[in-house]
Amino acid sequence: MTKVTLQYHLLRPLTDDDLQSIANVHGVYGIARVQVAPSLASISVDYDASRLMKSDVEAVLMRHGIPIHPAAQSVA
Repeated sequence: MTKVTLQYHLLRPLTDDDLQSIANVHGVYGIARVQVAPSLASISVDYDASRLMKSDVEAVLMRHGIPIHPAAQSVA
């Protein structure tokens, strides 16, 4: 497993529905964790890079309606 962490800025504040969507993303194969920053302005996503590409992660988040800015930053 090659763990990679991406950080996404949010386009708007999260709603209760968004939080439920984030919980549902945890069930997607290859995504290990989605965590909301304490500031509520961004989220970080840990995923298995041997299973998914960055574009796959972004597609999953967008498909679930999470309001991300698609220019992610890798976190070491």
